[in-house]
Amino acid sequence: MFSSTPENGLGDAPLVIGVDEAGRGPLAGPVVAAAVVLCKPCPGGLDDSKKLSAAKRSKLEPQIQRRCAWGLAMVEPEEIDRLNIFGATMLAMTLATQRCVEALGEEPREVLIDGNMTPHGRREEWRWPARAIVGGDGKEACISAASILAKEYRDRIMVEAAKAHPHYGWESNKGYGSKAHMEALRVHGPTPLHRRSFAPVSQCELFV
Repeated sequence: MFSSTPENGLGDAPLVIGVDEAGRGPLAGPVVAAAVVLCKPCPGGLDDSKKLSAAKRSKLEPQIQRRCAWGLAMVEPEEIDRLNIFGATMLAMTLATQRCVEALGEEPREVLIDGNMTPHGRREEWRWPARAIVGGDGKEACISAASILAKEYRDRIMVEAAKAHPHYGWESNKGYGSKAHMEALRVHGPTPLHRRSFAPVSQCELFV
């Protein structure tokens, strides 16, 4: 399931969607984006997902999914290599927002996006008023909720992928370039889940 409407409805407030991504920096795995509209009752304790413990995130995720309208999207490594990671992130954010709007059945007043750029003018499918907020995942609760959904979903993908590719430590590093991950790349080479457009992976391929 990649989108859902809340169990208790939306209320009468103007619709504002918060959007964030997870997985822009790793050497392997997809980039994942989430889009969330907060509904009442709003889950308590929302914050930037990187500042929350794994236990806190895992507790908040089902509350967000149950109480909020949301959409999720991911872009796989092959598409990341084709578009570059910035383009892939803009695509993931656009798809997540589309799915959230479809779940809502109505258009938002505004879309708040973590960072300093939005898909507006960068993806032809983007059609909503958008505002970028640097550090938005710690400032706007709807973006915080999106950051939690995106990170939790992506982390599960990488933990599952680690079972098929056990040498790289993805169950702990989630695809980032840790020392163990870099050593495994040197010894075993890249997998189909590695981003070959990323320098550490492309350089490694020259020596495998």
